Amino acid sequence: MSDRGSSTSSSQTEGDFDGELDEEMESEEGRTETERKGSPVPSLSSFSTSIRAVIRIKQKYQAMKKRRQEMALSLAGAGAVPGAPGRTSPKIFTFDKLPPGSFPALSSVPQRKKRKRKKRVLFPNGGGCRAVPKPQRSRATYCLYLLFAIVFVQIYNAIENLDDHVLRYDLEGLEKTLRREVFGQQGAVEGLLSLLKDYLSTYVHNKPLVVSLHGPSGVGKSHLGRLLAGHFRSVVGDTLVLQYYVLHHCPQEADALQCARNLSTLISEMVQRAEEEEKIPLFIFDEAEHMHEEILDALWQLVASKRSNEYLNAIYLFLSNLGHAHITKHMLHNSSSISMAMTASSHHSNLIKELTPILRNALEKLHPLWTEADILPLGLLEKGHVMDCFLDEMTREGFYPDRTNIERLAGEIQYYPSVGGHEYSQTGCKQVVAKVNLL
Repeated sequence: MSDRGSSTSSSQTEGDFDGELDEEMESEEGRTETERKGSPVPSLSSFSTSIRAVIRIKQKYQAMKKRRQEMALSLAGAGAVPGAPGRTSPKIFTFDKLPPGSFPALSSVPQRKKRKRKKRVLFPNGGGCRAVPKPQRSRATYCLYLLFAIVFVQIYNAIENLDDHVLRYDLEGLEKTLRREVFGQQGAVEGLLSLLKDYLSTYVHNKPLVVSLHGPSGVGKSHLGRLLAGHFRSVVGDTLVLQYYVLHHCPQEADALQCARNLSTLISEMVQRAEEEEKIPLFIFDEAEHMHEEILDALWQLVASKRSNEYLNAIYLFLSNLGHAHITKHMLHNSSSISMAMTASSHHSNLIKELTPILRNALEKLHPLWTEADILPLGLLEKGHVMDCFLDEMTREGFYPDRTNIERLAGEIQYYPSVGGHEYSQTGCKQVVAKVNLL
């Protein structure tokens, strides 16, 4: 920009000087013309006058040229870059070549970098450049995130509540007690614990839990009922556990109708009390094979009818030897097909799967109450299980658990003929207490 300004000012100055010079020359020529016209005959004085005009013009031209050079140098010095060579006025009416080195080398002059031109984004329709649409976040996304958070919190709270409800009943402690105290019934114990865990994991149900345990005499039905009653009394209280023995509470058949009414009233009161305390009561009916028809009908109405929500939060446990003939026959006829390598748990699981439909068909013909129940069969006890019963009872009574004495006492029990390497007791552990008391 400075070079361009200086060049422009110098050209303007040269133009002014040339104009002044032309005017001066025209004025001098005008004077000479007038002098010539005034004297028709040229003389020596007119000739000397023209020479003096030429000399005066030359002197004035030289002075103006000198002044023009000084002004050009002053303008070039004011707008020049430090270190750059000085500018000189061009030669007039000459074609002289410039001396080498008067201009700087092209390599030393900093060249301006060319910007790379960005390629245009062409769109198929329209053929012009269009602005890329900006992604806009929908407000509904935040609502969706909020919904996910609410659902997660609800599920987490539900899981925590389920764990808290199960921990209240201490099912782990119950499992340890049953596995330690009940012999030879691993399949039934596992099935019962599974039903209790599923039912007690929540407080809202669509039906009460009804479980019916069936087996021959001496296999541990009443013992199992006593263990359950003792455990639930410790977690929910004595007032929410009922052990009903038919031969004790209602021995006469003539009083069956009144017994049914009293039982219905008692169950209703316990259910309402449990609803107030937000707990689940337990009703155990031992020797259910001796129940009268009226009592069965009253229990069936309580179990099957949906009178209100509180009647759905209850556990009914029936203990009986109904169907014991089917259980005994099945085990004696199929023991030979049982592999010796099969574990006790898998053996009892297969027993439950095979016997459950058989017992259900036989029990539903007796009363429709068993259509609402989950049936668990208890199998026959082997000689090893009877020896465990003697060991446990002798330990309780304070006797030294002599192995030889236990085998002698277990040998006095009556057994079925050995089938497939299995020796089943006819009376189970029912005579164990009596024999230990005789020691």
